[in-house]
Amino acid sequence: MTPLAGRVALVAGGTRGGGRGIAVQLGAAGATVYVTGRSSDQGRSEMDRPETIEQTARLVTEAGGTGIPVRVDHGDPAQVRALAERISAEQDGGLDVLVNSVWGGDPITDWENPLWKQDLDQGFRLLRQAVDTHVITSHHMVPLLIARGRGLVVEVTDGNTARYRGSFFYDLAKSSVIRLAVAMAAELRPHNVAAVAITPGFLRSEAVLDFLGVTEENWRDGIAEDPHFAQSETPHYLGRAVAALAADPDVMVHSGRALSTAGLHKVYGFTDVDGTQPDFEAYWAKALEAEHGPLGTPL
Repeated sequence: MTPLAGRVALVAGGTRGGGRGIAVQLGAAGATVYVTGRSSDQGRSEMDRPETIEQTARLVTEAGGTGIPVRVDHGDPAQVRALAERISAEQDGGLDVLVNSVWGGDPITDWENPLWKQDLDQGFRLLRQAVDTHVITSHHMVPLLIARGRGLVVEVTDGNTARYRGSFFYDLAKSSVIRLAVAMAAELRPHNVAAVAITPGFLRSEAVLDFLGVTEENWRDGIAEDPHFAQSETPHYLGRAVAALAADPDVMVHSGRALSTAGLHKVYGFTDVDGTQPDFEAYWAKALEAEHGPLGTPL
């Protein structure tokens, strides 16, 4: 019941959404989880949302693990280096799971304009927030996984195919982190450390619930606003996918791949919190492909 007991994980960007779901489910599997981000009980980031790293850490502990909140700006190499030194000192020099889930790009994504009409400074800021942070974090944390002689790096993305994601800089950011996983997989294979990218389907995050004016308890009321919302999944579904990968002794077979919750539930048999197994890829093929085209082959 606790296949990750004794394992240590870092969820960078674990404040809310998919990062929170991953952190909690790693905790439910018995792991010690460092939860990092900029939104803390001591103050909010510019996202200005109420969720905090301390809240996530408490949920990790309540789920059965050990949650440790650390306020970190992952765009600052000095702060990430200090975090790596702390984890090394507290966890016998090693780390077993690294999850790069830093995002924070929603307020600065331009969904209306093509590249030549977008603000370049804003676009590059999005890339620094969504890609540079992952590179900086991996640079400082991967040596801790190598020290263990095994491990898993997870890059959280949106979509796992070459299909265009609707906005130039958004698409570039989400595609780039898939390539980060591919590159790390090649470099880490001799060290028995796997690296994958993973995407949820229609993620029922806190922000999406707020946008539709519903809560997790009455989320189905949002289907009237968006019929596709009926096929949504909680962040815990993504979390259970990552926990299953982290507990798999043969995880190296997945290394270098762009995975999805829709595909992984068929491999590991996990369910969402309500016992269902959402499969947005199958739903797209059935209900959306005729209008929007196929999702395409996974990268």
